[in-house]
Amino acid sequence: MPISEYVGAVARSSTTSDVFNAIAEARRREILDALITGEKAVGAIVNDLSMSQPQVSKHLRVLSEVGLVRCRAEGRRRLYRLEPARLRPMHEWLTSYEQAWNDRLDRMDDYLQELRRRERAR
Repeated sequence: MPISEYVGAVARSSTTSDVFNAIAEARRREILDALITGEKAVGAIVNDLSMSQPQVSKHLRVLSEVGLVRCRAEGRRRLYRLEPARLRPMHEWLTSYEQAWNDRLDRMDDYLQELRRRERAR
């Protein structure tokens, strides 16, 4: 099959369709990190992250479309703030993995404790 036919047949997901896809982009995660401390104007985000204003605006638009940030106008400035409640589905999904990791670490700790007991018993 020619590559042009293959590329057309590959399924593509929109980066704006949900929270998971939106935060898959590293620069958008950086913007979310910048907003953890509170509301910021686009210019402040540009300065904080050393990104161009068009890049920041593009990523903010995606984050806004999925509800991760909210914008309000103050004169000519646009101020953005984080909407952390929209991260809840991600948190809930990761919680099951966190529990699995903790269980494995607990088993590893038990094993190491057993090795120490055996070593002391020698």
